[in-house]
Amino acid sequence: MCAMISSTVALLALTGGVRALVLDNNVGKLPALGWNSWNAYSCDVDEDKIMQAANYVVDLGLKDAGYEYINIDDCWSIKTGRDNDTHQIIPDTSKFPQGIKGVADKIHALGLKLGVYSSAGTTTCAGYPASIGYESVDAAAFAAWGVDYLKYDNCAVPTNWTDQYVACVPDSSDGSQFPNGTCPDSTVPADYDWSTSNTAERFRIMRDALLDQNRTILYSLCEWGQADVEVWGNATGTSWRMSGDITPDWARVAEILNENSFRLNSVDFWGHNDPDMLEVGNGNLTDAEARSHFALWAAMKSPLIIGTDLAKLSSDLVDVIKNPYLLAFSQDNVYGAPATPYKWGVNPDWAFNATNPAEFWSGQSSNGTLVLMLNTLDHDVEKEAVWSEIPGLDAGAEYKAIDVWSGKDMGNVKDCIKATVASHDTAIYLLQ
Repeated sequence: MCAMISSTVALLALTGGVRALVLDNNVGKLPALGWNSWNAYSCDVDEDKIMQAANYVVDLGLKDAGYEYINIDDCWSIKTGRDNDTHQIIPDTSKFPQGIKGVADKIHALGLKLGVYSSAGTTTCAGYPASIGYESVDAAAFAAWGVDYLKYDNCAVPTNWTDQYVACVPDSSDGSQFPNGTCPDSTVPADYDWSTSNTAERFRIMRDALLDQNRTILYSLCEWGQADVEVWGNATGTSWRMSGDITPDWARVAEILNENSFRLNSVDFWGHNDPDMLEVGNGNLTDAEARSHFALWAAMKSPLIIGTDLAKLSSDLVDVIKNPYLLAFSQDNVYGAPATPYKWGVNPDWAFNATNPAEFWSGQSSNGTLVLMLNTLDHDVEKEAVWSEIPGLDAGAEYKAIDVWSGKDMGNVKDCIKATVASHDTAIYLLQ
């Protein structure tokens, strides 16, 4: 019966022969934890908002939980051009009176790290100066300013840098366009090597410029899953976006979750798929949906970059993003692989479905096996996790079960465990 409850770099060979970018001081070995300004403020960003966020990261206990990066997204510079003499991007002193270095100094004084944003094109997505053709200049400026993290976007690509082919990115809620996640109209040769593409080279140029600096800067590729980034992203950056932008609604969260569930073979130490920043606290996400969003992002070993106004975040949702069991799984120094689906639930196994992604997930950790049961339906459902179906568990064995949300010790449980799961919520147990 079930219970009810200077940046030294090396290229490392990892599982399956994947090459990975390895930085000093273990920077990038584990998924990044931090905060980013875009989802909260878009272009309406300034030093006061950045410092307010940094102080909330400290005061809410997020720094103690492991969050460390405070990232300024787009719109931090003047829009009219570069410095005529140095060719550097010019910080907008009406927003950042002491420039980016002044903010970095204040962030560092709090024991945190600073991130900035640019793009591998002629302008950023909001139309500000970007870095293509100026990679060495910008990397040197970022290092001199004390930057610790670069989010590098994919807007305004010049025509001479476009790719020969268009890779298959099944990023749409219209499943008819991508039957079971495929692109039947693709013209890409089966043996084409995407690491030779212009997109891969654009992002490699900035990687090399960053590595030439006497500062370790985490490199986050925001290239939207294009050009088969899983092939070359791990040798280029620490994380790489695998889809278009997230939005603060359940349909988009489920859609990205579905896509990423088929791309997790590329995730391990030193390299992480990025399903985009967290929308916890934003839009019309219910608390149940926010819990599932955070839990699955953590379980997939994704970067966990908070994207909300922390002054307005409820105490319940602060507790969600500080959940010690999920953060321990994310930041496990022994097990680098993510949780993966072991059963799809609503759909047949391996079904690519943007509305009802895989519901049953598990992953190994230093603390035990993490088991997640997501309810993608619009009503309460009783879910059952059965030991014989879960990789690494023994059928008929007893395991101590901990409810990850409440922290309650459920005692020793044999064979399986059941839970009534609310719409779009996720029941999670740690089995030891």
